[in-house]
Amino acid sequence: MLRTIAAALVMSMVFLVPAWAADQGLTESRIRLGMVNAQTGAASGLGQGMRSGAMAVFADINANGGIHGRQIDLLVDDDTYEPDKAIDATLKMIEGEKVFALFGFVGTPTANAVLPIVKETKTPLIGVFSGAMVLRQPVIPEVFNIRASYDDELDVLVTRFLEDRGAKRFAVFYQDDSFGLAGLHGAERALKRHGLEVVAKAAFQRGTNAVNGGLATLIGTDPDVVIMVGPYAPLSAFIASAREQKLKASLATVSFVGTDNLVKLVGATGNGVVISQVVPFPGDHSLPLVQQCEALLAKQVPRQDLGFVNFEGCITAKVLAMALDKAGPALTRAGMVEALESMRDRDLGGIRVSFTPQSHQASTAVFLTMIANGKITAIKTIPRLTDLTAR
Repeated sequence: MLRTIAAALVMSMVFLVPAWAADQGLTESRIRLGMVNAQTGAASGLGQGMRSGAMAVFADINANGGIHGRQIDLLVDDDTYEPDKAIDATLKMIEGEKVFALFGFVGTPTANAVLPIVKETKTPLIGVFSGAMVLRQPVIPEVFNIRASYDDELDVLVTRFLEDRGAKRFAVFYQDDSFGLAGLHGAERALKRHGLEVVAKAAFQRGTNAVNGGLATLIGTDPDVVIMVGPYAPLSAFIASAREQKLKASLATVSFVGTDNLVKLVGATGNGVVISQVVPFPGDHSLPLVQQCEALLAKQVPRQDLGFVNFEGCITAKVLAMALDKAGPALTRAGMVEALESMRDRDLGGIRVSFTPQSHQASTAVFLTMIANGKITAIKTIPRLTDLTAR
């Protein structure tokens, strides 16, 4: 009789356990998220930008009561943009800090390194600052990308140079790792769609500014355009050397470069460099999304202007917050995944996002910018060299 009563009590306790207890990183009052990216080192501007943009959103949410009464705790660790450190820090986040989900990682080589951990532990990874196809195809159930892919960016860049400048000869200067190769292959695919091939390619080692050897290789091939694939520090060195060596080709790069940091480093030396972006122009105050993120930064992260990277951090955090809210009070990882996969054509006030079970990339939007007079400007078509010279 006593055993029967005890068994009944145990069963009743099981049914009384709240839904949040089913997954780690949740309590009745907290949601723990883990961010691992470059907070120091050559790519620190990217990690710091993602962190500040996200923190502005989460701090505002917390100040207004949280999501269904839960405060968001964003735990941050530094991988210095090195894969081995990313692995160690990610394991610490999952096994030590017991986070509910991972968020805002930066870089293809680091994200690629932690994918086996994400898959094995079934920990959701949302909003990696990378456009690599390895994070997109085939769909990884735990991985959700907000930004457009490098293939999307490179397709727009190649098409615009072909149509606006009549360019035919494209070379690629890339970081010698999975990120650089993702950019190289994206450029090759984009050119193939137009019946063209890369006429020359040269690489540099991650974590260095050793660009002169690659530049020498490209100069002799007479390219119309050099597509650069790397972060701001080595690419600023490449741009400066290319100007000194009188390279005649147009220069272009993708969003991962870290536009704000690049412009600070090159100034007017970078005039004419075209950069594809995956977020709207931060200076376009006609967009509600720009107004919102700028106001959040001003309130939560004083003295930091809205730029491309912290804007992406803000957008990414907003999408995650929407999913957490949609998942409801009885939050689980499965519920958040379902909420993300059911998100259709949501207008954020300047960019639209959608997920499906078959597509874990929210946006394909690409915007073009160019350095002019030492500042970044929005463009719709790429001016011809003669037009730039006339300015």
